[in-house]
Amino acid sequence: MDFKEFLKNAAHVVPSENQLRHLRETPFYAFIHFCPNTYTNLEWGDGTEDPAIFNPTELDCDQWARAVKDAGMKGIVLTAKHHDGFCLWQTKYTEHSMKNSPYKNGKGDIVKECAEACKKHGLKFGFYLSPWDRNSKYYGTDEYNTYYKNQLTELLTNYGEIFYVWFDGACGEGPNGKKQVYDFEGYVELVKKYQPNACIFHDTGTIRWCGNEAGMAPFAQWAVVPKELCPMNPPQTEGALIDGSLEFLYNTDITIGSLQNIMYSKGLVFAPAETDMSIRPGWFYHENEEPHSLERLFTTYLNTVGNNSTFHLNIPPMPNGKFDPRDLNRLGELGNLIRTEFKTNLAECVDFEILEGYGETQPEYIIKLNKKEKVNYVEIAERISEGQRIESFSIRTKNKDNAWDTQKRCTTVGSRKIVKIDETVTDEIKITITSSRDVPDIEWIKVY
Repeated sequence: MDFKEFLKNAAHVVPSENQLRHLRETPFYAFIHFCPNTYTNLEWGDGTEDPAIFNPTELDCDQWARAVKDAGMKGIVLTAKHHDGFCLWQTKYTEHSMKNSPYKNGKGDIVKECAEACKKHGLKFGFYLSPWDRNSKYYGTDEYNTYYKNQLTELLTNYGEIFYVWFDGACGEGPNGKKQVYDFEGYVELVKKYQPNACIFHDTGTIRWCGNEAGMAPFAQWAVVPKELCPMNPPQTEGALIDGSLEFLYNTDITIGSLQNIMYSKGLVFAPAETDMSIRPGWFYHENEEPHSLERLFTTYLNTVGNNSTFHLNIPPMPNGKFDPRDLNRLGELGNLIRTEFKTNLAECVDFEILEGYGETQPEYIIKLNKKEKVNYVEIAERISEGQRIESFSIRTKNKDNAWDTQKRCTTVGSRKIVKIDETVTDEIKITITSSRDVPDIEWIKVY
């Protein structure tokens, strides 16, 4: 395959319906870490915790949903089971569960309460089911995969529509001193069977890890990546070179989708990244911790939702089952700031004009506003259903002397790129595509 043909093929690697819906409808959603760790002040439990310590005397999933919605998020992913193996639902397969919690005299089902609260408030619902189980006697044996699939089936079939199933790769030793060989292929088949519209998070999944838990997306965020990185997705085109290896490649590499890597791949897949972080330093609640600043959370929003990624923000409940007032306040501030900053699209009734630029893969777009306005952000989206193509672009604004001031030089666009510029007054904005793998296909340009 010659290089030009390879680039064109790479530009036409497209998302599945599930991936496209996830990127467009659910770019910002909540994680909720809640289990015995909340009561032991730990991050990772060892599975020996007494279920009786788990007693959220004021559990309020309705409060969770209201706060999540107020922050501008579109869904909740609940830790139905963390590494300690304690299950937040009435599972048939272990006593290390709500059956032995004082909450509702052992009859409680927090998965159900959270799913119902999401439905009530128009939020999507998903769950995290840790493959690592430090309590199960089966862990480290062939029987464990059957045990895990049984629990996974319960969650997939008893709680309505699931938008997201979250798997991590943590894998420690079991009671027999052996690590578990996870049957991820079998897990995925169950998700496809019972919840065909759900996306799957995993290192190699339909939604992949960005490589850190600090809320930082790579500066050039590609959803088109080598198949070696995400084998859960079917390859859509071959690689450019016959020889080469990508054994070194992992999600922590900030150049995953760049030309220097994809040209050595045996094929390309569409696998967008999720960027996850917690509102506090820890994933579980610790009273002495404070929520991150509004500035950090909003900057993370711009660098994730505004950088071809999704943003998965964790909010850990207190032992009583409610969100900390400090977290509630910060979530409200974040939602208000997002709504304020992106309230009025100054280009809503304005069409952008496509100029010839420097060739078909380097066009220029002119946005002429109805009058001079203060401009803080420019948002650009590719028609991602047709593939991700743009590698770099620049933004310029016309000044009072009728000359062009360069505001920003940027990398990839993808599903959505939000560019913060120094506040300027202008009535004309020029976007120049400086590099693209094929003719750019812009779905929208917004100005705030």
